[in-house]
Amino acid sequence: MWEMVVRGGPLMVLIIMCSVIACAVVVERVWHLHRAKINTKEFMEEISETLRRNKITEAIDLCNVMPGPIAQILKAGILKHDRSRAEIKTAIEDAGIHEVPRLEKNLGALATIAHITPLLGLLGTVAGMIRAFQVIEQKAVALMPVNPGDLAGGIWEALITTVAGLAVAIPTYVAYNFLVSKVDGFVLEMEKSATDLTNILGTKREEDEI
Repeated sequence: MWEMVVRGGPLMVLIIMCSVIACAVVVERVWHLHRAKINTKEFMEEISETLRRNKITEAIDLCNVMPGPIAQILKAGILKHDRSRAEIKTAIEDAGIHEVPRLEKNLGALATIAHITPLLGLLGTVAGMIRAFQVIEQKAVALMPVNPGDLAGGIWEALITTVAGLAVAIPTYVAYNFLVSKVDGFVLEMEKSATDLTNILGTKREEDEI
């Protein structure tokens, strides 16, 4: 392995660094999203039943102990339970603006790595081919024959960096798309839960006014 890194040249170090960063981001995001995952249907039923019994404080406490962004946006709406539907909706949207970036944290870095590692591999390929042609030129000037061993170093660098760049980029891109789909799922659940809560609180307020 070390021999391949040495033969690949300085760009191999950058590619390896990208792979380490990508692995760290994937592990951290998977762990974070796993912890944030809840049974939204059961939680909404519990919140709905608590609000129907007019136990606002208890509903807020349920949101405080429940992890994840869905509980936080519901809490923001419940805190405005005595306001109009528009104000409740605005409070929930404001909470969502803060929660979504937390779900998307470091995904931009992952996308960047997926895009630049093939380019680093391509740069290594070009650098390796330049080395090979430099050897040919030097041999030609000295009127010396060129043998395959003279070109091996440059070709090694060209091939290794290309393979390394693709080996990092492909799984990173797959992981990025997987995490984006998970975040999109969270956002969809957040929007549905926000709509349900707005309807529940709006209906409750109308009943209280009668």
